[in-house]
Amino acid sequence: MTGERAKRFPLGLEDLVREPRRSEVRSGDARVTKVAAVESRASGASGVAGPQGARAAAAGKRNDAARQPALRLPATLERAGAPNVPLNRAHALTSERVRERMVERLRANGVADPRVLNAMATVPRHMFVDPGLATQAYEDAALPIGHHQTISKPSVVARMIELAAAGRELNSVLEIGTGCGYQAAVLSQVARDVYSIERVRPLYERAKTNLRPLRIPNIRLHYGDGRIGLPAAAPFDAIVIAAAGLDVPQALLEQLAIGARLVAPVGTQDGQTQVLTLVERTGPTQWRESRLDRVFFVPLKSGVI
Repeated sequence: MTGERAKRFPLGLEDLVREPRRSEVRSGDARVTKVAAVESRASGASGVAGPQGARAAAAGKRNDAARQPALRLPATLERAGAPNVPLNRAHALTSERVRERMVERLRANGVADPRVLNAMATVPRHMFVDPGLATQAYEDAALPIGHHQTISKPSVVARMIELAAAGRELNSVLEIGTGCGYQAAVLSQVARDVYSIERVRPLYERAKTNLRPLRIPNIRLHYGDGRIGLPAAAPFDAIVIAAAGLDVPQALLEQLAIGARLVAPVGTQDGQTQVLTLVERTGPTQWRESRLDRVFFVPLKSGVI
């Protein structure tokens, strides 16, 4: 992990020790002997009377734990708290291996930009979902975050960011629809500066709460109407819209730098279909549009609530 990345994520989760699952241990397996020996030492120590026996038992447990294979998280995420996840589920949800499997699925489905894949592997998605849904955090599924909004599928997040970046260096990116803050966190690993707008006040506050433990210095959250954009910070190298309108607001098109890209879901009048749409600004008054994948997003609305 580079020094620059370490500055973005100075906190992280404690290294986790994976205990053998007894249900998976078969008779005759070499692991049975190891587990039995550990348990034998622990039970034997518990029967030793006096302080010396207690110290011997504690030392034995420490030695056993040290011999277990540790699942280390990325260096950028060592010792960061995971407030949304009960400790008894931490190993299943926060290990680097779980995110690696998610990234392998993304790669198999065509996501190729190494910056995007690395960002998806780095950002702990479980920290952005409700505790009751944490076991699904690394599945390719959109999950509810309250207020009739959702956190997008990992595959959709990766696809939109890859389309917006198109292999270019991104200095300034605008996100419309902060939601719980997950996509902004992923964008922060790809772009130098990320501006994100949320119109639902409780979600704006939730995103701040979710992002605070990660101490990401290059995200600027704004509470406001996303259809208006953020003209004071324009032009942007990319704009990502995480909600579907019947069109792309002209105000956002005009906040694109020349040569920049906007990615947004655009719906039909009947509300039955949404298509992921790529818009490239080719000149002061010229834009080129491409219609790509079928998607499903919450509606893009005006105003704030």
